[in-house]
Amino acid sequence: MKHLLELFDSTVLNMAGLRLLSAAFELTAVVLMLHFNSIQKAIIINGSLALVGPIIFIFTMSLGLMGIAGDVSFSKLAMIGLGVCLVVIGVLK
Repeated sequence: MKHLLELFDSTVLNMAGLRLLSAAFELTAVVLMLHFNSIQKAIIINGSLALVGPIIFIFTMSLGLMGIAGDVSFSKLAMIGLGVCLVVIGVLK
């Protein structure tokens, strides 16, 4: 298993790990919605996912941006960062 993990870039592994964590949150929310069997509680659970999703997105993008910071010019990096900000603003509005 260790040899398999060495094939991947550490930043990519961390980004994938965050996405896996996000998927675990989503699956947990599904189970909780089915367990409670209540529309009101399902809306509350779904609302909590709306908070977790952008946070995972920001962390994942931050890891990716730090990983490519040395390979990309500052202006391109700033444009990518601006794009991430616009996506977050669009999600939260």
